[in-house]
Amino acid sequence: MTIWIWDAETGVISGEPLKGHTDWVQSVAYSPDGRSIISGSYDKTIRIWDAETGAAVGKPLEGHSESVWSVAYSPDGRSIISGSVDKMIRIWDAETGAVVGKPLEGHSESLWSVAYSPDGRSIISGSGDKTVRIWDAGTGAAVGKPLEGHSGSVSSVAYSPDGRSIISGSVDKTIRIWDAETGAAVGKPLEGHSEYVSSVAYSPDGRSIISGSC
Repeated sequence: MTIWIWDAETGVISGEPLKGHTDWVQSVAYSPDGRSIISGSYDKTIRIWDAETGAAVGKPLEGHSESVWSVAYSPDGRSIISGSVDKMIRIWDAETGAVVGKPLEGHSESLWSVAYSPDGRSIISGSGDKTVRIWDAGTGAAVGKPLEGHSGSVSSVAYSPDGRSIISGSVDKTIRIWDAETGAAVGKPLEGHSEYVSSVAYSPDGRSIISGSC
């Protein structure tokens, strides 16, 4: 129920813990300018924090009816997205905390992971329904069909730095690469983990992928 900020150079805790959530904190992220932090919690809320002082900014963002499992900032820092066990993605105004538009609906199971494309025009989501979906960030409309291929829940999704590819990690112990424009699977699943893949990410130059497993 707390958030710690660490000094990356010395590995020591920086300041006091950020307290306010009443249940587990499942996801955290920095704003692109590094001035703010967001957190999503099992208490069904998202909170915004001042990264320098650790103070809560405004009231908790309320709207989800179940635990919030994933949060992310848009590349320009103006918007926040959240994915929840309630199967919905919500978009929020990062300055005011107001909900923007209607929830993005389409998944049939819990939302495990959400992310913005590098240009901020698209949103991707991974779900317990074993699919990845692409959404228009401006309209909230689903783009194309769900990306299907995983045999287990999709626990983590990410865009490549150039926005051309999407990667997904799954409970099925594999990572998949997808063409972001067509939604087609690229190559075979990446295999090697003996347990489910909980997190995936691209290197800044887009040449490597890292994955973490339970």
